[in-house]
Amino acid sequence: MKLQEQGGGALQTSKDLFAGAVGGVTQVLVGQPFDIIKVRLQTSTAHKSALEAAASIWKHEGALAFYKGTLTPLLGIGACVSVQFGAFHQARRWFEARNAAASPSAPLPVSYGQYYAAGAFAGISNSVLSGPIEHVRIRLQTQPHAASARLYNGPLDCVRKLSAQGGGILPGLFRGQSVTVLREAQAYGVWFLSFEWLMNSDAARNGIDRREIPSWKIAFYGGLAGEALWLASYPFDVVKSKMQTDGYGAARRYATMRDCFAQIWRAEGALGFWKGIGPTLLRAMPVSAATFATVELTMRMIN
Repeated sequence: MKLQEQGGGALQTSKDLFAGAVGGVTQVLVGQPFDIIKVRLQTSTAHKSALEAAASIWKHEGALAFYKGTLTPLLGIGACVSVQFGAFHQARRWFEARNAAASPSAPLPVSYGQYYAAGAFAGISNSVLSGPIEHVRIRLQTQPHAASARLYNGPLDCVRKLSAQGGGILPGLFRGQSVTVLREAQAYGVWFLSFEWLMNSDAARNGIDRREIPSWKIAFYGGLAGEALWLASYPFDVVKSKMQTDGYGAARRYATMRDCFAQIWRAEGALGFWKGIGPTLLRAMPVSAATFATVELTMRMIN
């Protein structure tokens, strides 16, 4: 396996961030309809299947309802994916430099354990943004559709009310942040590890440079990495969604992340941690494929 090009500095980091932002916008536009179905299944017992949930949304709320709460992720997820790729490549370059320093005559390539660690670092870095952004998005996705019953008049109103109800910005807006950090570390460690393994294996198998791998393969490998991401982290996501749709004060059901895990287990058993996995996996393939293909091709154009 060829050692990836070493490089760094502010210019390369800015390129990583820009490519990630482009990939993030693509990710939201492709994945938002699937995401709202996933959240409805995770947080409500009103729907028995993904198809039934989709039909209900279409019938009672209209086609535009599949893009409820899109403004927040469109602005925020672009920033999140930008941070993910910027942090991942920064960590990858740190591992490359560390390996080179340990063995100057024959630098070792980045190991897959190091790829996982770099991905986990990217996820933890990203969680500072993704926690509150996803909290606002989930609140907007799950509020009643009728204008008279609507709880929030948009993202800014949602932020204001969550902060007021939760006793401040940190406890109100960052509800469920502990499980968000766990989910992001595991999810993105597996995501980047899977993609790098698939890409490096293809390059080694065919005796080519990574830059020669065609775009359709990049998209396919990115899609497979997306499936791996969710299979590895989905139970954390269910707990996060439940905590971020929980009430405040007397209406609060979950005292802590651990309490939420325990209540799901008692009420629904192991299957409770996998509610909504079907539409999530359907969403993961096109969304992750589009993200990696967009980022990889953008990097090829600007480097």
